Amino acid sequence: MLLNTLIVVATVVFMEIFSIVAHKYIMHGFGWGWHRSHHEPRTGWFEKNDLYAVVFAGVAIALIWFGTEGIWPLQWIGAGMTAYGALYFVAHDGLVHRRWPFHVVPRSGYAKRLYQAHRMHHAIEGKDGAVSFGFLYAPPVATLKRQLQAIHGGAPRKPHPDAATDAQDEAPSPQPANRAH
Repeated sequence: MLLNTLIVVATVVFMEIFSIVAHKYIMHGFGWGWHRSHHEPRTGWFEKNDLYAVVFAGVAIALIWFGTEGIWPLQWIGAGMTAYGALYFVAHDGLVHRRWPFHVVPRSGYAKRLYQAHRMHHAIEGKDGAVSFGFLYAPPVATLKRQLQAIHGGAPRKPHPDAATDAQDEAPSPQPANRAH
C-alpha cells in the first residue's frame, strides 16, 4: 500500500517535470499547431490544445488497464497521471484560465504565485520568448520578470486577450473572490 502511494506521488512529480519539458520543447516547438489555440482568444468550451489532455488521458487509461491485467505497477503510474491531470484541471484550466462557471482571483500564497507565473507565460505573443512552462510549479515572479526583460529587452508586446491575460485581470475588482457568473 505504501509503495503504491509512493509510486502515485512520484508519478505526479515526474509528470510536472515531464510537462515543463513537453510544454517548452513540444508545445512551443513542433506541437505549436495544437497549442497555438491556447495562446489565442478561446471561442466556446474547447480549444485544439485540449487534444494534449485527451492523449495523456488515453495513456493513463491504457496504463491502468495493463496494470489491472497484472503488469504491476502500471495501474499506479496511470493513477498518478490521472491525479496530475486532475490537479492540472483545477489549477491551470480552472484557476488560471477560468474555464469554470465561477472565477477566483487568488490574493496570496502559492495560488497567487502560480496564477501570476502562468499569466507571465502568456505575456508574449506567439510561441517564442515565453517564460514559466510549469503547470503546478511556479518560479518566483521577480525571476520571471527579469527573464522576460532579458529576452525581450524591455516589456514584451501585448498578447492577444485570452482567459489568463485579459484586461479584467490587470486590476482585480474588490468583489468577493467566489463570485458566480
